Amino acid sequence: MIRTGESSGRGFYVSAASLTEAASKLLHWTCGGTRHGWRSFVPLALLAPSIALAQASPFQTGATALETNLLAILTPVAVILIIGLGIMAMANRIAWGWCIGAIAGVAISFGAPQIVSWIRSMFGV
Repeated sequence: MIRTGESSGRGFYVSAASLTEAASKLLHWTCGGTRHGWRSFVPLALLAPSIALAQASPFQTGATALETNLLAILTPVAVILIIGLGIMAMANRIAWGWCIGAIAGVAISFGAPQIVSWIRSMFGV
């Protein structure tokens, strides 16, 4: 067990002695408590880098973050656009081209990920 010390105002601290005790208990448990237990620990240590490197591309991560941020910004803009179109329709001052354009713009803005995946599947990418 890792024992925590007394509160220092910002939470609890962990002493170095308790960390080394916990690490030795974990190593003892992982290796079976025998002198030859390292043989079972070495394959786990060799697999650790491949697990750590199994990450997404930085470009994919950035594109996903950009898509999330754009959708967060476009949501209130689309709501204000629809409200404006409704007010213009109530005042009888609207051209139907504006309505069709707004509907197409909202559909393309919020359906972009599905549209891209559909086009990519058409070309086998």
